[in-house]
Amino acid sequence: MSRDLASRPAPRPALARWLTPPLVLLLAACTATEVTPGPDESPAPFADCASLTASSSEPASGGVPDLPDLSLPCFTGGAPVRLAALRGPAVINLWGSWCAPCREELPLIQELADATAGRLRVIGVDTRDDRDAGASFASDHGVTMPTLYDRDQKLLTALEKLQLPVTVFLRGDGKRFVYTGEALDKPTLGTLVRDHTGVTVAG
Repeated sequence: MSRDLASRPAPRPALARWLTPPLVLLLAACTATEVTPGPDESPAPFADCASLTASSSEPASGGVPDLPDLSLPCFTGGAPVRLAALRGPAVINLWGSWCAPCREELPLIQELADATAGRLRVIGVDTRDDRDAGASFASDHGVTMPTLYDRDQKLLTALEKLQLPVTVFLRGDGKRFVYTGEALDKPTLGTLVRDHTGVTVAG
């Protein structure tokens, strides 16, 4: 009898038995919060790019779009979008949350998207940016237009531009006009849209 008692492990104090499970859970919770979200897990206020990829398979109505032949991922995931297959009329705005003029201009580009829905494709390209920073800025300012993600600034380089913001205006016949410089104001944007896409913006 005494030998059996000697071979048993010493009983754990009652306090230790109560504390151990919560401690394990606490450690597990700390570990979970340290997991870095993957590229597709960042908050994304933007619309998906289904309408852009669907249009890419349509035959050109008047000519080959004068855009670099490269593909960029949609910010919200899904199939990459081939720029050379996009159809006009369209406006493509290259921006970054780190760029002061872009931060001033981007809400105006969203206004354009809302005002011309169904007549003009308005697309954002978040450029040389951190995904979370880009998504956060867009969310705070109500930016929901379809947006591509270009961390390595491939499009900016292909357009032979050095700084943001850059806005590409694409006509239905595929001809492009590239504007770069200071942030666009509403009257200037409206004039450029009319002159270089053929779409008139009311107001």
